Amino acid sequence: MKKYNNYKNLTLLMKLENLYKKMFSTRLRRIIFHSMIAFAGGISLAWGVLYIASNLNVEKGVGGFEASAPTEYIEENSEISAVSVSAENSSSAESSSDGLAELDELALIDSLSENDAESDSLDAAAAVLSQDAYSSEGLELCYFTYRVQKGDMIGYIADKFNVTQDTIISVNNIHQSRLIQIGQILKIPSMPGIIYTVKKNGETAGSIAEKFEISAEKLARVNNIQENQNLVAGQTLFAPDALLDWVTRQEINGDLFHKPIHSRYYLSSYYGWRSSPFSGKRSYHSGVDMACPQGTPVYAALGGTVTSVGYNNVYGNYVIVTHHSGYKTLYGHMSKQLVTRGKWVDTSTRIGLVGSTGLSTGPHLHFTVYKFGKTVNPAGLWK
Repeated sequence: MKKYNNYKNLTLLMKLENLYKKMFSTRLRRIIFHSMIAFAGGISLAWGVLYIASNLNVEKGVGGFEASAPTEYIEENSEISAVSVSAENSSSAESSSDGLAELDELALIDSLSENDAESDSLDAAAAVLSQDAYSSEGLELCYFTYRVQKGDMIGYIADKFNVTQDTIISVNNIHQSRLIQIGQILKIPSMPGIIYTVKKNGETAGSIAEKFEISAEKLARVNNIQENQNLVAGQTLFAPDALLDWVTRQEINGDLFHKPIHSRYYLSSYYGWRSSPFSGKRSYHSGVDMACPQGTPVYAALGGTVTSVGYNNVYGNYVIVTHHSGYKTLYGHMSKQLVTRGKWVDTSTRIGLVGSTGLSTGPHLHFTVYKFGKTVNPAGLWK
């Protein structure tokens, strides 16, 4: 009986062995082996692609000043340096100038009827304003609200309400006209004009009117003041028929500067907070990095005078151009400067060639815009 059981077990093992040989023939083993190699190779390739992609910014060419906060511009003895400023300090001036306008807007919106605030027809809204908003003499200043609809543009809205684009921009404290949002509530005055903030004590309706070349009598009547009344610095008035200066208008419409690279490029690093390409830590980038081939010509972004040409460890070979209205522009990491200090340049002047000098990971131009010493985003100012 014992021999029979052993024979039975041996037969079962032989059957299993035959089954194994049939299932895993030489050809099948080759297929499985090659499949495993292909699978492993695919995983390795995918990992390599992901690794390269995660570090691709280093290859594109980035660099510039590494700061823990937005920076201010300081120029001493033809040398450039930057000083970090806290978020609280950098926003204090803006908050103080915008606070009154914000409070006025909230009060105005709260005081208007719900039907006005929810108006969804531009033609209907304009009709209500034209019928009800004007006094018999046309000098009563009142406001209407309009909620921005899909497809609206400031110019179209202004035409419908018979005011100027400057009026809507100024009254609503719009900093970039291209960024109005659907659902945004706009204040529309009953006449064209702009908001003016008194700059110094002693200004009068007459002096303000002379500045904007408008009627002093109309300005005084609209604001319920005397023509020769001394005004206080910080006081806000509505200047009927006045227009924004061309610099402010171009700034808000994003048409003030030209791009300093006229050929093909890509933005390898944007303005503002980023992960440092050198340390990986969160840092503040004071400009934009425009990656392009070594030797690409760099042009002045706006007419002005070259006030500094030099080299430092951060920006490498750099050029600084001083423009009107408190603007300066910095061009860094260049392989060569083509201008000298004191030279007048315009948007057709080549001021240098793209390079990778200073704190840089590859050929690119670092471009910074300063307004009254503080950096601003170039992307909102150029055409």
